[in-house]
Amino acid sequence: MWSAAWLLLMGAIRTVASQDTGNHPDWPRWCGKVYKPDYPSFDPGGQTLPPTPDPLAPLLHVQFKPRYSLYLESEKTAEFIVNAEISQFHGTQWGNKTSNNVEFSIKTTIDDKVLVRDSIPVNSTGKLFAFNLTHLTPSLSPIQVTLTYSPGSLVKTTLLYLPSKPSGSVTRIDNLNGGLHHLNAASNYTFKPILPYGFYASYDNFLALPNSSSVIQSYADLGLTGMVPLSHYPESASAFAYMDSINLPYMLDLRENHTNQTWVKEQVTAATAATKDSGEALFAYWSVDEPDGWQAPFSAPIETYNTISSVDPYHPVSLVLNCQNYFFEKYSAGAADILMADIYPIGIRDASANLTQSKWGTPCNTTYGDCGCDNCAGSVLDVPNRFDDLNKYEKWLGLWPKTKMFNPQAFHGEGYWARDPGPEESWAMVLLALNRGVKGILSWVWPASEELGKAHGRLARVVSGEEDGVVGLLVEGKGPEKLGTVVNGVDAAGWVDKEGKKMLVSVVSAGEEDIEGSVELEVPRGSRVGKVVWDESGGTGDGTWEVKEGKLTKNGLKGMGTALVILELSW
Repeated sequence: MWSAAWLLLMGAIRTVASQDTGNHPDWPRWCGKVYKPDYPSFDPGGQTLPPTPDPLAPLLHVQFKPRYSLYLESEKTAEFIVNAEISQFHGTQWGNKTSNNVEFSIKTTIDDKVLVRDSIPVNSTGKLFAFNLTHLTPSLSPIQVTLTYSPGSLVKTTLLYLPSKPSGSVTRIDNLNGGLHHLNAASNYTFKPILPYGFYASYDNFLALPNSSSVIQSYADLGLTGMVPLSHYPESASAFAYMDSINLPYMLDLRENHTNQTWVKEQVTAATAATKDSGEALFAYWSVDEPDGWQAPFSAPIETYNTISSVDPYHPVSLVLNCQNYFFEKYSAGAADILMADIYPIGIRDASANLTQSKWGTPCNTTYGDCGCDNCAGSVLDVPNRFDDLNKYEKWLGLWPKTKMFNPQAFHGEGYWARDPGPEESWAMVLLALNRGVKGILSWVWPASEELGKAHGRLARVVSGEEDGVVGLLVEGKGPEKLGTVVNGVDAAGWVDKEGKKMLVSVVSAGEEDIEGSVELEVPRGSRVGKVVWDESGGTGDGTWEVKEGKLTKNGLKGMGTALVILELSW
């Protein structure tokens, strides 16, 4: 993620002063790799690798989390999510192999107050267990809780049970599905699903304009439903207030001075003070930008996270990662609630002679060089590949998955990117990311081209608007589940609503060439097409989507074609 000034001065400011992680910290590096021909290539280190099976396997890997990242005093009941997987890598030795259930109890750590006593089938995940909140005292500090299971093993987590707020906004994360739920006056102080879709918005060329309210309104009128203003208090207080007034969700940017905890605290205090009167649209904080790329000290993101959370526990904290595989756990665990990913693959092959000659004069590979997208091939498929990697690392490390957001490319230049993505490429990258479970789309950078602004606004209206219930399916539905197909180059996923009556299907033709002939996706038998809410898929013949014998079909797809189809289910 780069500001305009950063882009102009990139070569000059890549100093070694703060490069404290990885090998050869005294050399100029990005993602741990040197990028100038004056230095030899070397193993950057920091890779997350597949775990080695435990000699005591099979193991019982028990994990648990509150269903939501926070509960409010006004709520009377809550839920825990419990997993009890059989694993070759993580957990404790499972000696009771004759039992099909794991008995457990969940208690508050400080006073042994029993919240749940129950059992869970062995090798099951995502099981919900309700408990009563009225036995607990609301607090701004997390409540420590412990799950004990036979034979005497235990795991710990925290529960955030907060005093209710008389005004302003609250955002919480669904730890089962990863989606965001937002509460404010516009939602009648009830939690509603949101999927922020918009841009990082510049200060000089947008927010600082004399008519900032007018240009913000024009931005929202495109259909965009989220923003990361690249500004702070007090400079943009009026812009934040206008976004509050029109209920345009925004994430507060704290990255530029994140190592100054006094400044961070002042900014968060200003934001929370504003919410006492009007601040209805704040949905999260952006703490640190690409600490993995900059090889920042591991402690820096954690310190910033702790400062933000101590002042405002009512909103989640996000962090942007840039690298494909550089100290993932060190830069994410304990440092953020939401992981955002900068993945900018379009035009890098043209700008770097097929990744053989970067702007710096080196090739780009896993041990050398910087071509603008770490370890990328230069296609839209770099986006799902990166999210597959992040999800895989969490699985390998035995971590509870964090909410993910995608920062699409909406720019070009600086010797890295020969061109902007086209609208079709942009739509394909967004849907490919959604197919991997991301819960927010925030492109770099606004103002973008008029073409890309309109293109993203069109898709934002569909995936994050309330019409047709798409946002509810993406945020609250069960999924995404990969849908089977024998057609190469087609990526498809589905989400089923809580009632099991509807299924959203997202389809991407990820290649540049058209696909001829029938395209078939496996869907539940008995389903039928309810509504095609987005169709830029092309094809031949009448171009309609229909279900035949348990397969969603269409005659052909164009290269970079995309579609969103809602099915009516009949089990």
